[in-house]
Order: sequence, then C-alpha cells, then structure tokens
Amino acid sequence: MTIPTVKQDERELLTEPRAGLRAGLQVGVLAAVGGTPLVELGRLYPDLDARLYAKLESLNPGGSIKDRPALEILTVAIGEGRVGPDTVIVESSSGNMGIGLAQACAYHGLRLICVVDAKASRQNVRILEVYGAEIDYVAEPDPATGEFLPARLKRVQELVDGIPGAFWPNQYANEHNSGAHFRTTMSEVAAQLGGKVDFVFCATSTCGTIRGCGEFVRKNGLPTRVVAVDAVGSLIFSDQKGPRLLPGMGAGLRPPLCDLQYIDDTVHVSDLECIAGCRRLVRREGILAGASSGGLVAAVVKLRDRIPAGATCVVILPDRGERYLDTVYSDEWVRSHFGQVGDLWPEKETVL
Repeated sequence: MTIPTVKQDERELLTEPRAGLRAGLQVGVLAAVGGTPLVELGRLYPDLDARLYAKLESLNPGGSIKDRPALEILTVAIGEGRVGPDTVIVESSSGNMGIGLAQACAYHGLRLICVVDAKASRQNVRILEVYGAEIDYVAEPDPATGEFLPARLKRVQELVDGIPGAFWPNQYANEHNSGAHFRTTMSEVAAQLGGKVDFVFCATSTCGTIRGCGEFVRKNGLPTRVVAVDAVGSLIFSDQKGPRLLPGMGAGLRPPLCDLQYIDDTVHVSDLECIAGCRRLVRREGILAGASSGGLVAAVVKLRDRIPAGATCVVILPDRGERYLDTVYSDEWVRSHFGQVGDLWPEKETVL
C-alpha cells in the first residue's frame, strides 16, 4: 500500500523557537511541549568508554515525543485554514501520536477520531478516551500482508472520504512530522551539548524523528552519526517479517518519511532486548521509560565496538514507562511470552 506524501511547501514555518521555550509563563498546556532535559547516564553502562546522554521526551505534557509533531502538524494546518472549528481530525495511531493529537485537539476543542488495532494497549485507549477522542477499532490485519498498519490506513481513508472536510494529519508522510524534530528536537540536543554530538540514536516507526534529526545534522554540518534503531521483524529496513509484541518501534512497511540518505547506521533489537534495556534504565538510572527506550539503550551496546573512546552519544527516549507496567515491567507477562529467561532485573548499585 502506498501512503501519499504530504509536501511541506513553506520550510520557514515555525523556524523560530516557540514562545513556550523562550519565556516563563505561557497560556495553555501546548506551550509546555518541547524544551525537554538532556541528562547524562553515568550508571547505566559503567564500563562504556563514552559519554552517554538521554533526551527525556517523557517530560512533554502528553508523555511522549509525539507531542512535538502533533502540535506542529495541527498548528500549521490551522494557520493554513485547513483545520477550523468544525473540522474532524482522523488519524491512525497505536498510542503516543494519538495521545499527542488528543491533547492538542482537546485544547483547541476539535473532534478527533483515532483508528487503532488489537495491539493498542487498554491504558492508551483509555487515555485517548479521557481526552475526548473517539476510538475506531480495526479488528483484522490487512489480508495481503498480515499487517495491521495497511488495514488501519485503509480505514482512515474510508473515514476521511466519508466525512466532509475531514483532516488526516498523516504522520507517516507529513513532512511537518519530521520538521518538528528538525526545528526542535535535534536543535535542542545540539544546543545542549554545544554541537558536540558524535552519535544520536533514534527509534524508528513513522521515521519522523530520525528524518528530522538527520536533516538537521546534514544541514548544519555536524559530525554526528545518525543511528536508526528498529525492531526485529519490522519491514522498515528489512524484508524479514516477524512478530512484534511491543508497540512504539517498527512498522509493517517503509514510511515515506524514511530517507536513507539521513541514516548512517541501522541496529535491530528484539522485544526481549527492549525489556532488558527498560529494566536496566529504571534500576540503574531511575528512569521509568517505554519499550522503545529500552531498545535504544540496548542498541548502544550492540554498536559499542564502533563507538570511539571518549565519544559523545545521545539516545532520544520517546516516552514514559507507566503505560508498559502490564507488559515490559511485568514478570508474569514476560514469562508468558518468552518462558523462563532468567532474571531481567539488574542489581541496584549503591552510589553515595
């Protein structure tokens, strides 16, 4: 299935930092999107001969990095007159993008229909409902591919075609998705580290984050290697399809935003590696993060032989871990899917 690409006609839109990042007191929750902290992870891998930093996107008001593109896509659409008071927003999302849009739509008083599938967690669906989003379930995967994403996109198109004036943000192809990360995420990282970034690790799904970060690196001549971290079984960078239990990383097709010229390395991580990485993060660093964050820190270890001594590395941790208490952080769930895999909880370190 082909996803139509939404071109960004005016690259100068939103090039200046939003007011919420420049001033103290602002009106409305959306002013709090962006400006997340960058913290050094000194205890995660004590023997790593490099400096490792984490961008804590869980501290966006909606709880994830998807607040950034949700805000930018809607802001641009409102400014261009494509979204008005009576517009119905329709999007496909497994969780975070839907929540980011639901937050923005609640603030603007807009109606949102979120198309989800059987893999969406009950907690994420409930959060969407609390924000006022309407849930449209896709129960069966696409018969041709066996994947849910093409089936969700087909349903989105049906809804958009049947609702006069509906607006599809199209996170998989809208260049304002990657543009949000070009203008804010990687710009913030570069500023926070004075431009000294040797590696940046990005989880891939819509590929908005890695596309935006890669474009920023190239345009500004940074010496940064951009690393795509994907799920084993995903079809973004591989033709080897496999089961994926955890949301947030991977896709059943290569999204239009995925442009290989902005990617230097690709690392695949398994569900179990994501789980182990998450548990190490919370026990060693006190960071309760989502599944893809665990995959990112696991990818650092898998690439460590290619990381020079003294290098500066950044992992962009997409979301918070409370939404994964019944999966990633549940021993019972892990045993039910992977059997007896040993103790995945690392020992705590006492550092006073």
